[in-house]
Amino acid sequence: MKTTEYIAITIDRFPKGYIFTYDDFTSKVNQKQAVIKALNRMAAAGKIAKLSKGKYYKPETTPFGKLLPSQKQVVKDLIEDNGKTVGYLTGYSIYNKLGLTTQVSNTIQIGKNQVRPRFKRDTYTISFIKQKNTITKESIPILQILDAIRYIKKIPDSNPRNSCLRFLQIIKELKEKEITLLMRLAMKYPPATRALLGAMLDENKNTSTETLYNSLNPFTKYKLTGVSSVLSNTEKWNLI
Repeated sequence: MKTTEYIAITIDRFPKGYIFTYDDFTSKVNQKQAVIKALNRMAAAGKIAKLSKGKYYKPETTPFGKLLPSQKQVVKDLIEDNGKTVGYLTGYSIYNKLGLTTQVSNTIQIGKNQVRPRFKRDTYTISFIKQKNTITKESIPILQILDAIRYIKKIPDSNPRNSCLRFLQIIKELKEKEITLLMRLAMKYPPATRALLGAMLDENKNTSTETLYNSLNPFTKYKLTGVSSVLSNTEKWNLI
């Protein structure tokens, strides 16, 4: 089978929006230059689309035009390494998913233990948030919540009061073991995050927050305008 035929058949098997690189073909085709030329010809002919250098995808066409791949597909090489989870979508990428904003950003933020400078990939800006906790598939949903609490002032089209109302609902829906994990992972977050989390957990009255409270400096104040109208214990947690 010719190189071009093998590549075309392989691409046909990929789902719409799946991002692939030269490496997806090297196990069968060892002529890298031939692969590169074939993919570039297919992109020029409109059979596939090019996301960035060396990255292609099979676009899904709708009456409104061609759809971009999902954000997770766009950055999958940055959040997975040989099948191991090394990062996760966070920040602007999940505020909408958590119901904290209706806006959708063209900035994709990634939480990782090791970060790098921001860069562009097609229409997206990729930026990074340093995560001090170990990243696992189990911990990612909790880390996303903690990141959103940490950056509550930066959530688009919202304010701390409205975001706090939504966080109270999110926390209320968590299971007991998720609450335990939430508090444990929060210990590696800034004091202001721990203080707001503690106040919200107290409000829901579903767990002991003594560990969070004892981790804070009793003389430090944390300014979050408007949360006192939602939380009844802001004085205890030094939220002003």
